Amino acid sequence: MLLFLDIDGVLHPHVVYDQGLLLTHRPALEAVLRALPVVDIVISSTWRTTRTLAELRALFSEDIAPRIVSVTPQWTEVQGDDSWGTYVRQSEIEAWLRANGRPWEEWVALDDQPALFRPFCKNLVRTCAETGLDEATCVTLLERLKPQN
Repeated sequence: MLLFLDIDGVLHPHVVYDQGLLLTHRPALEAVLRALPVVDIVISSTWRTTRTLAELRALFSEDIAPRIVSVTPQWTEVQGDDSWGTYVRQSEIEAWLRANGRPWEEWVALDDQPALFRPFCKNLVRTCAETGLDEATCVTLLERLKPQN
């Protein structure tokens, strides 16, 4: 199972004016991930464009950081001649899955921007951009990431 993780609007409100408020919901996300040790994480956030994978891992606790396996490619790297520029985040995720030989793998995207995904995308767990990750969304995420037997 893979979790494609956005940061702004997920780990903190989408707009943050005080640097001390960044990543305030990281502990809640990490609690969910500790309950599901088989979930790998791929960063799909725009933070991937200004930070290295090592810098992104450093934002997380020591036990979670190694589970951050990669970042998605940027839209400009994956768009084709038939691309319309819509559902950008989902296209980046699907490109990552193909490029890494994992197109069949189950995945969940934790994101606050549903317009970046196809309508009714079953893989999307949406957060509220104004608040970020909350308890109800953590419960939903936990259920969606659990292996389906």
